[in-house]
Amino acid sequence: MALIQADFFSPSLMRTVTINVILPTDKMVFPGMPVPEKKPLKTLYLLHGIFGNYTDWVTGTRLQAWAQDKGLCVVMPSGENRFYVDNPESENYYGKFIGEDLVNFTRDTFRLSDKREDTFIGGLSMGGYGAIVNGLKYSETFGRVVMLSAGMILERVLASKPDDPMPTHRRGFYQSVFGDLDQLRGSDKDYKALVLKLKKEGKPIPEIYMCCGTEDFLYEPNCDYRDFLIGEGVSVTWEEGPGIHNWTFWDTYIKKALDWLPLGEEVKGIGSGNVRKQ
Repeated sequence: MALIQADFFSPSLMRTVTINVILPTDKMVFPGMPVPEKKPLKTLYLLHGIFGNYTDWVTGTRLQAWAQDKGLCVVMPSGENRFYVDNPESENYYGKFIGEDLVNFTRDTFRLSDKREDTFIGGLSMGGYGAIVNGLKYSETFGRVVMLSAGMILERVLASKPDDPMPTHRRGFYQSVFGDLDQLRGSDKDYKALVLKLKKEGKPIPEIYMCCGTEDFLYEPNCDYRDFLIGEGVSVTWEEGPGIHNWTFWDTYIKKALDWLPLGEEVKGIGSGNVRKQ
């Protein structure tokens, strides 16, 4: 298993950025074992949560071994607490960085498939929010979206106060990330509005995997979004189980998410809901 750290220039962020890439191209083949076919790799662009960086998934979970077993390339960038969205007011274009720069660079550099049905995006907490908004915004690039304990915090952002004890919950912080909060609802940062927009335009909607711990403080907003997706006819698989907002839960459920990713079947646009509980 090759774990590669790469630095490259992002035009959207106007600076050099660092990523980790799990590249399953060096697997040992013993005598008598079938030689794997060399073909473009399926890819999961996997986003970390707030306060984290591009190393989180490798240090916090057994992802590297599972990706090797499945022959899956996993690309892990840094989001720098910016929720992976574009903010023209601050000249921060993290959404464009994820949906364009990162995909283009990795496809040009590594042996990756450029097919929608082979290209996935996922993340936890803040990264789960970034995965769904960019998965929908760039729905012609990403065939599936993985959301673990996703930061479905739109209502909290809109109700935020300037003096919240938690700095990353303060209105000023959210304004620095999302821009004018009065314009947030219905924008390309609104995960419900993006679904409605794609349906109206007749564009493909990625299949979605969601999971959340039943003791997680984000459990209720995740259930609300699950119900919204099912009501809109979007194909969503939901799993839940005992757990809070921590790596113990994410280590367990990233394996379930990888098992959910397609091995070769075509990606569908709209389907029915599938709810599983442990």
